[in-house]
Amino acid sequence: MDVTPLTQEPAMTTLDDRAEILAEIDGLTLPAALARTAAEHGGDPDYSDRRTADGTGWRTSTWGDVHRRARELGAAYVAAGVRPGDTVAIMASSRTEHVLADLGAVHAGATPMSVYATLAPEQVAYVAGHSTPVVVVLEGADQLERWSTALAERPEILRIVVMDEGAVPDDDRATGWAEFEASGSPADLAEVDRRIEGITADDPLTILYTSGTTGNPKGVVLTHGGILFEVVSSLRTGELEGTGTSISYLPFAHIAERVLGMYVPQYQGGHVHLIADPAQLAPALAEVRPTRFFGVPRVWEKIRTGVAAKLAAETDEARKAGIEKALEIGLAYVESTQVGRTTPPELQAQFEAMDAAVLTHLRAALGLDRVEWAASAAAPMPVDVAKFFAGLGLRIFDVYGMTETTGSATSNGPGSFRLGTVGRPLAGVEARIADDGEICVRGPITTPGYLGNPEATAELIDADGWIHTGDIGTLDDEGFLSVVDRKKEMIITSSGKNIAPSNIENYLKESPFIGHAMVIGEGRPYVVAVLTLDGEIAPLIAQKMGLEAGSLAELAQHPAVRAAVGQAVEAANARLSRPEQVKAFELLSQEWTAESEELTPTLKLKRRVVVSKYADVIDRLYG
Repeated sequence: MDVTPLTQEPAMTTLDDRAEILAEIDGLTLPAALARTAAEHGGDPDYSDRRTADGTGWRTSTWGDVHRRARELGAAYVAAGVRPGDTVAIMASSRTEHVLADLGAVHAGATPMSVYATLAPEQVAYVAGHSTPVVVVLEGADQLERWSTALAERPEILRIVVMDEGAVPDDDRATGWAEFEASGSPADLAEVDRRIEGITADDPLTILYTSGTTGNPKGVVLTHGGILFEVVSSLRTGELEGTGTSISYLPFAHIAERVLGMYVPQYQGGHVHLIADPAQLAPALAEVRPTRFFGVPRVWEKIRTGVAAKLAAETDEARKAGIEKALEIGLAYVESTQVGRTTPPELQAQFEAMDAAVLTHLRAALGLDRVEWAASAAAPMPVDVAKFFAGLGLRIFDVYGMTETTGSATSNGPGSFRLGTVGRPLAGVEARIADDGEICVRGPITTPGYLGNPEATAELIDADGWIHTGDIGTLDDEGFLSVVDRKKEMIITSSGKNIAPSNIENYLKESPFIGHAMVIGEGRPYVVAVLTLDGEIAPLIAQKMGLEAGSLAELAQHPAVRAAVGQAVEAANARLSRPEQVKAFELLSQEWTAESEELTPTLKLKRRVVVSKYADVIDRLYG
């Protein structure tokens, strides 16, 4: 492949760390790591979900339970005809059975793959045709409908396992979860143990299909060795020792949730609370009060917007001034903890006083008062959002990576932190910038390639083993990486100006009214924006303003709301250069969701979908 020269030296990394980590995981596979965790923490809670009879309490198992059931499910897969190297597809919400279905397949020597539950039947059929699973594990009626085409077209599917017993279809291949779990024999269990012994570090542990902002998704192959290296290196960077309490709410088809919700706890132990519906995240945070919490930027933005709206509504001026002073001191303290800075004793004392009197209580109201490690990834974290939480005394460690790098490739951490960056390369990982600004990554965490797609693999990985991420970034003198934007999403206007759209969009989304923003300008004379209201926050603010609207669509047409959004656009423009400024915008009457196709399941913009779906709106903005 034709590769842009990599003239910049790799960012600081310790290859000695690579050797240490490789020695630590030498000969280890996920089943061996899980067996060790079960031996050390067998009676401790592992996974909790809301699948109790009334749906309100928590159903909790232990590490001993999950290890035993993983082996038994492995025997069930063997009995169903699964062979080493076969694939098993899973489509279900975040629940304990999802984790067990995945682990059972691994113990049978197969490769599990979680499939996004928002895919349409034709998209599922493509994934099934490409990956050829021999067993499909589905949650219920909705997932069966999405798999209807694939199940009819794929004769290699030997077994259809349905978690919700009442939804088992009239198909000779179909069985309920309980019956399937009990179907393995002692001989099948002995075969599981033989297969575990035969697994190597280079064998696939999972295949994840990229959610695909454009075109058909590609199946990213991730190995036992690569995933375990990612786990250990991430734990070192985050200085995460012992077990923790966390919440899992993203789909297991997302690499971040796989690493944090499956592989880290299975390697280290810990208690994971599974949330099937992300809309229930806020009450779950208040109840669980996790010690570790990961949020994509959109989650952090929504939390910030809600808090900011409540603070703005505070009528006690003295209390309001006290909170603002505490936030000011919190920000100053967190900024002082960055690499190259020191915390003056007087600031330390001020922060400790304000933290005890004010900030801890503010974090407690969000369920974040016990958090020891907080992180963000999947898209660049807006600096103003990071600074807001810094004001609360919470450092959010921005992380950078992709499915093809098994999750994070660079990360901030307690001992290596700089606001506005995505940190330094993980221990044993290298990063550098190509001449055209593209971020390149190399190390044991990189994928061996795309399933059945050597052409795309050759475009991804060069002859020297560097993954070309498709992102534009910069490295500072101390090795901290900053992400500018996606290489393919950089806008070049008709006058030749290069513009990063995400920077403009983040400024626009600082308004509590605006939920999503997308700017357009490729080949055009100027930049325009298509905006949506925040479906949760905007109605609350409108109510406080005394505005009446029966729906979000009516609210989007209200003159006061449109004026407020116009002011937000003006405020963003004041911080932008002239070529970056938004010259016209349209406020849509509907939200964007994964179901409405404008967003991926991890809430990233599908830019081509927006451009196509709202072509008439965009044409009017340029008219």
